[in-house]
Parts: sequence; structure tokens; C-alpha cells
Amino acid sequence: MKKQTIIKKISYMSIGLLLLWTPVLFMACSKGPQPAASHASLDRDLNETSLEKEIRNVMEKGISLDERKRQVPVIELAFARQTTPERARNLAALCYFKTLGTPFSPLDLAEIALAETGGHQLSSKATSNKGAIGVWQLMPKQARSHGYTPEEMRNDEKCAEAAVRTLLSKLEVADGNMDRAKKFYCGVGPQADAYLKKLRTIRQALIEELDQTREKVALNEKDSSIQ
Repeated sequence: MKKQTIIKKISYMSIGLLLLWTPVLFMACSKGPQPAASHASLDRDLNETSLEKEIRNVMEKGISLDERKRQVPVIELAFARQTTPERARNLAALCYFKTLGTPFSPLDLAEIALAETGGHQLSSKATSNKGAIGVWQLMPKQARSHGYTPEEMRNDEKCAEAAVRTLLSKLEVADGNMDRAKKFYCGVGPQADAYLKKLRTIRQALIEELDQTREKVALNEKDSSIQ
């Protein structure tokens, strides 16, 4: 009799423990294995090229949208000196929108346009003696390599897209060095060296105008706060 009583007590205790741990076991099983985010990040870092890491760093630290927007009126003003106000506005907008999500700023695309066809009224019909076409002067082979026809380079939007893609490919060749990428956009040799100097001169003028714009905005904000 005592033996049966002891067995019953053990059975009741076992059932009680089972009931106690069942919810815990159920929760553990239902969770299942979690994705190894840290492993994924590690794999990404290991598989990334130096250029991809550079681009990711630029994107993570990239210029603010406010700064990008401040560049647009300066670009429009510079373009308006070479072409009609309406066309200047449209091309400046392309410089803004087509560089979103890239390591490039609107100024990067604008300075190339000014260097390439600033002396030709930023015309979409501009064609070099070597066969480069459009505002950003893409060679037919370059256009095709990015999925466009040479004729499409006379379309400003498609020409801007192809220019960004070309600059991205040059950035890879240049191991993430922006100046070298812009130089390679032109080519190599003395002509490309002169091209880079021209770009730097154009950029310096754009930055000076941008700084003046910032100062005017700051003064206006100061006056408004005083009033």
C-alpha cells in the first residue's frame, strides 16, 4: 500500500513538472533558429570589394538632402549662363534626381556637363569629332555598354543616366578615388590630365557660389530672428 502511494506521488510530481515546463519548451520550439544577422554582415564585409565598401561608407555618411537641394539653384544659375533658363532648370533637376542613391552629388554631374558641352550651350545635339554624343558626351560604345542606343544619348534624361553609370564604372577602376574616376571619364594621358584641371576649376567656381548662397541664407535667417 505504501509502495503504491509512493508511486502515485512520483507520478503526480512528474506530471506537475511536465505541465510546468511544457509552456517553456513550446516557446523555445516555436521561436526556432534565428537568422544570423551578424554572420550575414560578416559575409557581406568579406565579399565586398574595396570600391563597394567605399561606396557604402559614402552612402552612410553621405551629404544630407538639404545640402543636395542647396546645390540645385547654384547649378541652375551656372547652366543658365550657357543655355536658356528653362533648359538650365531641367538639366539642374536631372543632376539632382539622377545622382540620388549614388556616391555622387548633383555638383559632380553638373561639372561634367559644363566641362563637356558648356561651350556648346549644353546642347543635346552636341557631337564631338570623336563621336561622343549629348550633354554628357557619351561614346556610342559606352552608351551600348549601359543598355542604351547612341541615339538615346540625345535624350537628356537617358544621357544623364548613362553618364552616372559610366562614372560609377570609372570609380571602380579608380578604386573609389573620385578625382581619378572623373579623369578616367575623359580617358587617359595629357588630355585627361587637362580635363581634370578643367573640372576642378569649374567645381571651385560652383562651390564659391554655393558658399555665397549659404551666407545669404544665414543672413536672412539672422534678420528674420531679430525681427
